Amino acid sequence: MKKKKQFAIGKIYHVYNRGVAKCSICNKEDDRWRFLQGLCLFNDKNSAANALWQLARNRGELNLKILKDYIVKHQRKPLVRIIAYCIMDNHYHLLVEEINEGGIVKFMQKLGVGYVRYFNNKHKRVGPLFQGRFKAVSVDEERYLLYLLVYINVINLGQFVQPNLKEEGIKNIQKILRAAEEYPWSSHLDYLGKRGSIIISKGIFDEMLPTPKDYQDLVNNVLKDKKYKEIFHLALE
Repeated sequence: MKKKKQFAIGKIYHVYNRGVAKCSICNKEDDRWRFLQGLCLFNDKNSAANALWQLARNRGELNLKILKDYIVKHQRKPLVRIIAYCIMDNHYHLLVEEINEGGIVKFMQKLGVGYVRYFNNKHKRVGPLFQGRFKAVSVDEERYLLYLLVYINVINLGQFVQPNLKEEGIKNIQKILRAAEEYPWSSHLDYLGKRGSIIISKGIFDEMLPTPKDYQDLVNNVLKDKKYKEIFHLALE
């Protein structure tokens, strides 16, 4: 029997998964909002049942205002530190830090079960949505951590803008950057200082990238010098 991965407190992991048989995990904008809501609500030692009930009651209000109000009124106990994220049509990427023993496993179980239940009910489907258990890779080297942040926030989307990016490199950097800034389903805008997230906590990046300009310079350097090629082995295949 395959041994389950052990997560260590203080370690940062690249966590990802895709739809079973590469199927869509987000058919509509509503689904992406619900996944974002899940990232926020399920990252809590307490039950999310009350907040989920409020979301159901306010059906159709597809924004994070309800969550912001909920967070202000309730004392939360995060299971993990979500450092970065990106939600795509058929997969997701997270950069998370284990801050409580068993936190990542508990969080991913809550997120997976909660989102699959929502998605299957809404789209009248049955069975698993994701391709097995979530995948997790420990990221220890500082440069890989920085490159992976850029991959999750920018290059991941860039591979859809330019499908042959991995083989041929980025042909048009400005086109990729524009697409990333126009895409609301990643933490890129938060690192640029253009949005204040209730989902992420930058953790180590508060020191490594103290200003939006530091982050923007990192992104530009990684793209121009093609440093992203060094972390494709950490990316979703």
